Amino acid sequence: MDVILVINSGSSSIKFQAYAVDGHALDPIAGGKLEELYTAPRLMVKRHDGEVIDERRWPEGESLGHDNAIAFLFDWLRSHADGATLQAVGHRVVHGGGRYTEPVRVDAEVLAVLETFVPLAPLHQPHNLAAIRSITARNPDVPQIACFDTAFHHTQPPLATRYALPPEITNRGVRRYGFHGLSYEYVASVLPQYSERAARGKTVVLHLGNGASMAALDQGRSVASTMGFTAVEGLVMGTRSGSLDPGVVLWMIEEAQMDARAIGSLLYKRSGLLGVSGISSDMRTLLASDAPAAAEAVDLFCYRISRELGSLGAALGGLDALVFTAGIGEYAAPVRERVCRAAAWLGVSLDASANERHGPRINDAQSAVEVWVIPTNEELMIARHTLERLEG
Repeated sequence: MDVILVINSGSSSIKFQAYAVDGHALDPIAGGKLEELYTAPRLMVKRHDGEVIDERRWPEGESLGHDNAIAFLFDWLRSHADGATLQAVGHRVVHGGGRYTEPVRVDAEVLAVLETFVPLAPLHQPHNLAAIRSITARNPDVPQIACFDTAFHHTQPPLATRYALPPEITNRGVRRYGFHGLSYEYVASVLPQYSERAARGKTVVLHLGNGASMAALDQGRSVASTMGFTAVEGLVMGTRSGSLDPGVVLWMIEEAQMDARAIGSLLYKRSGLLGVSGISSDMRTLLASDAPAAAEAVDLFCYRISRELGSLGAALGGLDALVFTAGIGEYAAPVRERVCRAAAWLGVSLDASANERHGPRINDAQSAVEVWVIPTNEELMIARHTLERLEG
């Protein structure tokens, strides 16, 4: 049996999913996560049906780090492979810059180029590349395919990607890129199974999770998105602030005497739902809370979505469908209800019972706009790209 392994390497965790390759078909076998790599590592692996295969913890204070975590993961996979052959590894890489608009097989030259994009995504890119380097060191003959979160948005028109800054800044790569592209690409690929109108028309997809963004799709192609130069722009997120007046950052420097590291920590790790509520970054916790600050955080989250929906509808010049996806989008019925209620001016009308059932279609018969709940699958999208690159 040939296997494709998908890896999503973050700052303190590594998610993985193994797929069996049968001709052009990909069947999920098992997947899991290595978490808290530097503090209290733990592993959870499940079969596709949810059965737990393995679960283990390392002592508190022990550090695996990315390199040792990759080594452990490959040893674990070999011991459970049952004669399977690792055909390739597909990686989620956050930033492809302006150069890579589709997945690419990684070699030394590609890796060197991807290193130059680290300043564009300093919190994500280094960890994505660390996994690639670690596998190269141990398994140099295994093909590795980089799949980029920015690539899907390369179809956006130049005006949608431009900041009103001088060329000496923008020529150095400062522009709007957009992220969560693998999620949007997957949703666009399955939309025809749900609705030809949504697939062929003007659709806004809401990827609402700990990281949250929205994208405007016209005939399945990205024309605008809420995230820009970095993955902190746009919506309120779990711990990220979303869009902020640049003057606030200047105030932090001049009046609060904060340096770049402190500001980065604040905007990425201590803001968003966590910062507003002071309770949690988890939408489930906030929806279950009676605390006024929790309600305020949820209200702000939904309000900013409503504002951006108007903006993306304007970019599209109309609206045929909304699609909710990712953790909050797929499971938080109260959030979907608030967003749809605020979008009544666009002709959105919700079927409350369908929304409570999580869809897939949650608009009522009177709605001028279709509303869908569609699970995303970034890992499968990466596996598809990996297989295509091998065949190509």
